[in-house]
Amino acid sequence: MPDEKTRTVVLPLRGDEEPREGVGLCLSGGGYRAMLFHLGALWRLNELGYLPRLTRVSSVSGGSITAGVLGLKWKDLIFEEGVATNFGIVVDPLLEMAGRNVHLPAILKGLFSRGNAADQVAKAYGKHLYGRATLQDLPRDGDGPRFVFNAGNLQSGALFRFSRPYLADYRVGMVKDPETSLAMAVAASSAFPPFLSPARLKFRADQWEDSTEGADLTEGKFRSDLRLTDGGVYDNLGIETVWKKYRTVLVSDAGGKTGAQAEPPVDWLRQTRRVLDVIDNQVRSLRKRQVIESFEANERAGTYWGIRTQIGDYELPTAWRCDPKRTMELARVKTGLAKLDRGTQERLVNWGYAVSDAAMRRWVVPGAKPPGGLPFPGAEI
Repeated sequence: MPDEKTRTVVLPLRGDEEPREGVGLCLSGGGYRAMLFHLGALWRLNELGYLPRLTRVSSVSGGSITAGVLGLKWKDLIFEEGVATNFGIVVDPLLEMAGRNVHLPAILKGLFSRGNAADQVAKAYGKHLYGRATLQDLPRDGDGPRFVFNAGNLQSGALFRFSRPYLADYRVGMVKDPETSLAMAVAASSAFPPFLSPARLKFRADQWEDSTEGADLTEGKFRSDLRLTDGGVYDNLGIETVWKKYRTVLVSDAGGKTGAQAEPPVDWLRQTRRVLDVIDNQVRSLRKRQVIESFEANERAGTYWGIRTQIGDYELPTAWRCDPKRTMELARVKTGLAKLDRGTQERLVNWGYAVSDAAMRRWVVPGAKPPGGLPFPGAEI
């Protein structure tokens, strides 16, 4: 993979010795920025006929907002020769959502009303995107990909996953056929710390099963009163539940990068935030390098594209021409759930579309025709 040239010695990603045939799509975090960037990538994957080929869609944070809409609308998509002809039913609600301020109102309402900020985010998601849908409204295995929404469990320190067949933490156990609302699952996955975190979910003890021999946290509040945070805290690329299973992995990364500071803060609060950002940046960078090196070593098939990618690195003559200065402007759009102007929305969708096209046609479907234009030609990139 030419997107990342630097090599490093890191611990290998865990996975099955013989991964199954199947295609997994991973959607990273990054708030509305990620939501729209991934929408552009899905737009191009649809045109390439790849949506029906997906076996699993694994997401965190902002990526989960997009995945949740795709999963809910899946049964209504009309596929002709592998291409959804009515993909607009996925596009329209996400663009409308990006024009709404959710972040600050959720924090304020969480301070002065019952529940907390994560509850308010779930209410907003329910009102504008998912209605009263539950995890049981997602496609069954075989009727579409399995959608997995990942959160971090602050109690166990492990990954917590929501899906139609079950929700689970390997240390806590499993709840089969959960009736958890789709809005709450996505809100937990996108509970950005510290202000929108934690998301709290309550269960009865009899709803749980011991899922693995490692289930050692099976008593008390570990099962009755869960406290979850943004899935990006554990795995910002959302690859954990895909990498272990499937041979072909597509990674869409809208994550940011910690910038340099000549005079970093010295007060305890801001210095702590800076330290956490540096740690997060390093973990994300190492995982990205592991993914790309695994592609290069033919341990996995697939490709990676990112919001900070230089499209010329794919060495694809027919790739869409994108000014790196303009694309880096989009990479610096702040994360969160604050309203974005329509022009920025369309540019983010266009950029996700263009860079995923280059990655797919370079490494996965080299014979595919280049696109005739961008989703929003008036916005360019």
